[in-house]
Amino acid sequence: MSKLPALREETLASFIYFIRGEKVMLDTDLAKLYMLETRVLKQSVRRNLRRFPPDFMFELRNDEIDILVSQNVIPSKKVLGGSKPFAFTEQGIAMLSSILNSNVAVQVNIEILRTFVKLRQLLKIHKDLADKMEKLEHKYDEQFRIIFTALQQMTRENNEPRPKIGFKQS
Repeated sequence: MSKLPALREETLASFIYFIRGEKVMLDTDLAKLYMLETRVLKQSVRRNLRRFPPDFMFELRNDEIDILVSQNVIPSKKVLGGSKPFAFTEQGIAMLSSILNSNVAVQVNIEILRTFVKLRQLLKIHKDLADKMEKLEHKYDEQFRIIFTALQQMTRENNEPRPKIGFKQS
């Protein structure tokens, strides 16, 4: 059996992009993980297109490719091998395991799907925290506004001389 590439969650998560409102992985990255050539992966997908509706897999448009390159997610278009990449959603990646039957593909898919689940959990935690912060802001907004107004008044430079404080001798 072939030796699997290092499948750490951080590594897998770095291959997940947000395109068209979806978390996706590109065919070039998946091919590396599956230890295949990208053309072999694409050929297998094209032979089974009915298994990949648009919510499972889509081909990137030129403008989306330009954005990925300009944001340095992809060093250059050459990395893509001259053709437009396929982007696979979580469901599309699960479907890949039905057409790529190698032990490597199955093991890699399991780890990728676990990573997607953990990302979902993290996003939920962050959303919960953001919701709680917003509730606190609304709850204490008026009280903080009073405090900030008082602080602003205290920190404003006042050109009028202030009376001296303390013991005065006559």
